Amino acid sequence: MSARWIARGATLTELHVPDRDGNLADVVLGFDDVAGYESGDNQHFGSTTGRYANRIRGGKFTLDGLQYQLAINAGPDHLHGGVKRSLDKVTWNAEPLASDGQQSVRFSYVSPDGEENFPGTLAIEVTYTLTDDNALRIDYQATSDQPTPVNLTNHSYFNLAGHGSGTIFDHEVWIDADRYTLTNDNSIPTGELAEVADTPLDFRTRRPIGDRIGELTHSHTGGYDHNYVLNGQWGALRLIAEVHHPASGRVLRVHTDQPGVQFYTGNNLRGQTGKAGRSYPAHSAFCLETQHFPDSPNQPTFPSTILRPGETYRHTCVYAFDVE
Repeated sequence: MSARWIARGATLTELHVPDRDGNLADVVLGFDDVAGYESGDNQHFGSTTGRYANRIRGGKFTLDGLQYQLAINAGPDHLHGGVKRSLDKVTWNAEPLASDGQQSVRFSYVSPDGEENFPGTLAIEVTYTLTDDNALRIDYQATSDQPTPVNLTNHSYFNLAGHGSGTIFDHEVWIDADRYTLTNDNSIPTGELAEVADTPLDFRTRRPIGDRIGELTHSHTGGYDHNYVLNGQWGALRLIAEVHHPASGRVLRVHTDQPGVQFYTGNNLRGQTGKAGRSYPAHSAFCLETQHFPDSPNQPTFPSTILRPGETYRHTCVYAFDVE
């Protein structure tokens, strides 16, 4: 395997993975140059997303008696940290690291108090490590001098046949979740944790994405774009999802210590031109974004996303590759 990044957005731009015959393919969507990532065609490809990944209802939350208003950039709601200075749009400091045969790069950024209207100066580190057993490990940590909501993720779009290789309907998915966060028509959680059983969202047995996506394509999501409530104890690193591409044999296994994962099937991709002139139409990639639940600052029954002074936010996600 090999990987490349750019400092803008602490973004993963290339990830070359072998198939069952040892042939490499770049399995993440992206652009050939920084101008592509700065353009309107970039839908958070490979970026570090936050300060708050996913949605916040009305762009508002109340913390310690004070109400904060964030950017409204997804219908009536807030999405992925804002518009101009969200973490995917700023330039991070980058430091290459090497130890015990592992290659890493550590990105760091200090988000000042009030950036995108979030309270507190937030000091963030994101470390990507490429291991010798074909795994990409992402370790996040952050501290703040004021109470503030934090929810970070990586927003890589995967196609295990190689980026720009058509739809991902033939990819087989397993997700270790019995429930998901039920939402309204703007994808904001209602607070109810609904059962996946007897719905198109049930991936407790591995099956193709295309098997039941047609039941969702005319809904408000346009396909899969749902937060799964992961089984197991959150805070403990565990296997939570697996994706298999039968033709190439590539398998992606996702491990995390987070309570949720957003499974997204590229419903809003619009045929933009990416790396090597390849087209990225709708449903030509999937995301498995490990994170806390959407709108947690407004949902007291959800696991808390509030980081307070003296605490350290930590999050690990591992994208491990194999073949069958």
